[in-house]
Amino acid sequence: MNQIKDIYQRPLRDLRISVTDQCNFRCQYCMPAEIFGSDYPFLKKDELLSFDEIERLARVFTNLGVKKLRITGGEPLLRPELPRLIERLIKINGIEDIGLTTNGVFLTKQSEALYRAGLRRLNISLDSIDDTLFKKMNGRGISHRSILKGIDKAKELGFRIKINMVVQKGINDSQILPMANYFKDKGITLRFIEFMDVGNHNGWNWEKVVSMNAILESLRTQFELEPLEENYYGEVAKRYKYKGTNTEIGFISSVSETFCSSCTRARISADGNLYTCLFASKGFSLKELLKSNINDESLLKKVSEIWRNRDDRYSDLRKEGTSDNRKIEMSFIGG
Repeated sequence: MNQIKDIYQRPLRDLRISVTDQCNFRCQYCMPAEIFGSDYPFLKKDELLSFDEIERLARVFTNLGVKKLRITGGEPLLRPELPRLIERLIKINGIEDIGLTTNGVFLTKQSEALYRAGLRRLNISLDSIDDTLFKKMNGRGISHRSILKGIDKAKELGFRIKINMVVQKGINDSQILPMANYFKDKGITLRFIEFMDVGNHNGWNWEKVVSMNAILESLRTQFELEPLEENYYGEVAKRYKYKGTNTEIGFISSVSETFCSSCTRARISADGNLYTCLFASKGFSLKELLKSNINDESLLKKVSEIWRNRDDRYSDLRKEGTSDNRKIEMSFIGG
């Protein structure tokens, strides 16, 4: 294994792979309905990376130091036969952890197959425990009842679960305490994510951000929280636990307290482009390289060259007021 580092000496350890650009939700901060309408030109089947291509790329990235894979979308459970891909990726030597990010709608039907395939970790997006508000936020009027059932089933099966809540001022910040109470009682980790300016159409501005410190202040009106040590270099979430329990709560504070200096993540979009930052404006076409019948050694050298030249630090630049505004849409690279 070749451990490579970028210009700022950040290693490559995490790879997030999008398996589809489509989603059954139209959340305003990711895929607003006025942009992603019924006539939106989503990728055709032959434009998506095949399972063979995804497995090959994962093996190459593992040889450069990647230890963790995350399957994303769009909504990845819309990709047919996804458990087959999980089975293949788990067998790759060097991969220590595979997770999947989902909105949870299809978990009730698919969680058993995913578990049989070897998946053990789920990140489930849920922005409100109030059903009326949730229906409004997902842009499709979908109730959270099926998601909560899916979470319960996944927990019974043995999945390790984290719930991700994107907090927006004046939209769902009233849900901070109800969400904390609900998932504390379930013994499930809840992570609060600061509203980020991912993509170009989500209406982001500083006034809509609820900072980690503000969320912590709200939580401490009801709970005693104890800070936890970092698990590993490049861990994104700042972690706490409820005093007297083993239940964790986390914060992803990429707006108020940036973590560019220790970012170890690369992303491959559903159409096979490599992005070295969540906020990147352009990618590198790995699919074109694969089509050119490139051998693994040359492919490894190309990916290594891209990472060694990586100088992304968008969130730092945003804080300094010098960031570029044009970015890839989150629905292509899964957050």
